[in-house]
Amino acid sequence: MTQAAIDLTLLAVLAPFAAALIAPFLTKHLKHNAAWPLAIVPAAIFLHFAGFIGPVSEGESFVASRAWAPSYGLDYSVYIDGLSMVFGLLISGIGTFIILYAGGYLKGHPQQGRFFSFLFLFMGAMLGLVLGNNLLTLFVFWELTSITSFLLIGFGHLRAASRRAAIQALVVTGGGGLILLAGVIMIISVTGQTEMSALLASPDVIKDSGYYLPIFLLVLGGAFTKSAQFPFHFWLPNAMEAPTPVSAFLHSATMVKAGVYLLMRMHPMLGGTELWMTVLPVFGGITLLVGTILAVRQTDLKLMLAYTTVASLGLLVMLVGTSYERALEGAVLYLIAHSLFKGALFMVAGNIDHEAGTRDVTKLGGLRGAMPITFAAAALAALSMSGLPPFIGFIAKEVLYYGTWGAPSAAMALTVTAVVGNALMLVIAAAVAIKPFFGPKVDTPKHAHEGPVLLFAGPVVLSVTGLVLALFFTATGTMFVGPMLSSLMGTWTEVKLVLIPPYVNAPLILSLITIGLGVLLFLQLDRLRSAIAGVLTAIGWGPDKGFDQAVAGIVSLSAAVTRRLQGGKMQTYMALTFLATGAAVLVPGYLGGGWPTMPKMPVYTFYEWGILLVAVLGLIAVLIAKTRLTAIVSLGIQGFAVAMIFMLFGAPDLVFTQLMVETLSVVILALVMTRLNLSPRDHRKGGAALVTGAIAASVGVGIALTLIAISQQPFDRSLSDFFTEYSNSIAYGRNIVNVILVDFRGIDTLGEIAVVALAGLCVLALIRVHTTKTLPEEDQAPAPSGSAKREAA
Repeated sequence: MTQAAIDLTLLAVLAPFAAALIAPFLTKHLKHNAAWPLAIVPAAIFLHFAGFIGPVSEGESFVASRAWAPSYGLDYSVYIDGLSMVFGLLISGIGTFIILYAGGYLKGHPQQGRFFSFLFLFMGAMLGLVLGNNLLTLFVFWELTSITSFLLIGFGHLRAASRRAAIQALVVTGGGGLILLAGVIMIISVTGQTEMSALLASPDVIKDSGYYLPIFLLVLGGAFTKSAQFPFHFWLPNAMEAPTPVSAFLHSATMVKAGVYLLMRMHPMLGGTELWMTVLPVFGGITLLVGTILAVRQTDLKLMLAYTTVASLGLLVMLVGTSYERALEGAVLYLIAHSLFKGALFMVAGNIDHEAGTRDVTKLGGLRGAMPITFAAAALAALSMSGLPPFIGFIAKEVLYYGTWGAPSAAMALTVTAVVGNALMLVIAAAVAIKPFFGPKVDTPKHAHEGPVLLFAGPVVLSVTGLVLALFFTATGTMFVGPMLSSLMGTWTEVKLVLIPPYVNAPLILSLITIGLGVLLFLQLDRLRSAIAGVLTAIGWGPDKGFDQAVAGIVSLSAAVTRRLQGGKMQTYMALTFLATGAAVLVPGYLGGGWPTMPKMPVYTFYEWGILLVAVLGLIAVLIAKTRLTAIVSLGIQGFAVAMIFMLFGAPDLVFTQLMVETLSVVILALVMTRLNLSPRDHRKGGAALVTGAIAASVGVGIALTLIAISQQPFDRSLSDFFTEYSNSIAYGRNIVNVILVDFRGIDTLGEIAVVALAGLCVLALIRVHTTKTLPEEDQAPAPSGSAKREAA
């Protein structure tokens, strides 16, 4: 494969973002036909990744890179191996039919263009995540998936439930992303590597370091929140408030599998340890059982499928946690199978809702004749989800049972958990494929009929693909499963799949038990649903309710803190600000033992003693001033004394600046004081004066000690030499200070000017204020006379 073809992958990641820009305009002009040309983008990306199947199946991997921020060692780079290639194929392939499906599902919607744009942003973020070679760029795309999913889940923002679901997903997954960021920083610090390909070349570096435990926990925090592992599973079913195209894409090949992808990608670096093989199977197994049990309770088709997605993610995490080759092979196969049948079933649920007007399975029946194509797609996908031959779901179930039965530890517990979970998923698959389509015809809110090709193309193709991959099982193992498994194992591993076991073995017996148990439970579905609902009602509290309580607690806490710290008194604000400043300069020196040694008293000349005397007299004048105005004018004495010190050291430009600043400060403050309705002086006495005096002293002493400590450090001339050498040659200026301010620190200077301008606006607002209601009582003067009022106006 040529380097140009490899480098084209960099553009393939960016292509959905370009499509997001043109989607609204294309939708505006093409109306109902915009989905067809827009679907060309993910289809072209799919064909591009398909070109890697040959070399990747032979054990090759590829890296394409472009400098992004070289000074930070940050490159925009992609890494293509079996794992990222298959994810790229799933995202772009399923994404093609999701775009088509959205064109039919939201036909005539006034915001369809915006929806397409959000979908493409989401697709691009997910592609960037799974292909990202640089850890920092991977994190950027990781968080971008959270942001774009927030936009998609909250697409119907006029509904409170939609807004709540979007915020909940953003808080949970975004918070997990921040945890992952800490893990990424630790990985970079421990290994000295920022590229995933370099880490895979030395996979034991993290395990051999003393930081394996915190890195492991931080990576799990990001993965568990993104892939909805217990107890973070609650956000995923609530995301069903999004339109069905989002649900189908989110649950099949994109965001919810991002956490599983991360665990698979990090398996060579973090897997195989006792901690890994304990924590992941436990939480994955719990998530599998919780998801399937909650799925059985539901009657909404989308919620039933959503909870089984939670369960499937738990199954994948459990299998990855075993670090056993056959279990990892089962995880890879099940990930592919799940992406196909779950994407198809979600689109089937959307078709039913779109054409019949309801998703409640208890209010549906007899749709087989009215929606024959949708029924056929539902049946094929449900058979794969149930793990029945000859579908890819059956092969996946057989292999994962090989993995759990032969796991090096807790084999029986893993196997029983997998059997129970798969049996309950069979119940849901049967309910979705049988309940709406069989039985007597039920009157639905809308006259049920088959939708247009845009609505059924996706479920038909995805469900048939699950059948084709199983029938051509040898090619499936060679082209997809083997390369993916090799990525997880860290070494090249060959895979040999079979469709029908050649003899009766443990996995086949376990499959028969699963099918029998699933059929038995399906026949008792109504009773089972009622029993689970009763138990959950008795329990009452759950993580979803806990999220609301946590948010309410944070809001209450913030309100209490705001009332306490921001009660409208300027005195309180200033006291807290200076208290924090004093603590910032004193506490580190106290805890770190970094107090400076007191310098010896230098020998001063008489004029130097004179300047110090002026400064001391100015300080005394401030302290004994009878009025605020006198204190402000006396404070200017300090500034003028500092200007004289600058003059002694031969810095006339600083002297000029200092004199101008002090003069303007005194003038402006005096002007403000004459226009504000304040008492002539500060009336605080006793304890209040003692407290504020102590705060002021802490700031002064702390800053003085900090300056002394800095002055005792060896002088580093590197910056001075740099500015001396380049001020004239680069900026064409001989006044180094001016060049620094205008050229080298031009943006900083612009920011400082903005601050001064903002301060001036605040001063203007204070001058024009007409009320003193928010001022402290002790600072209020008697009401002004009529002439004073006119003057203020």
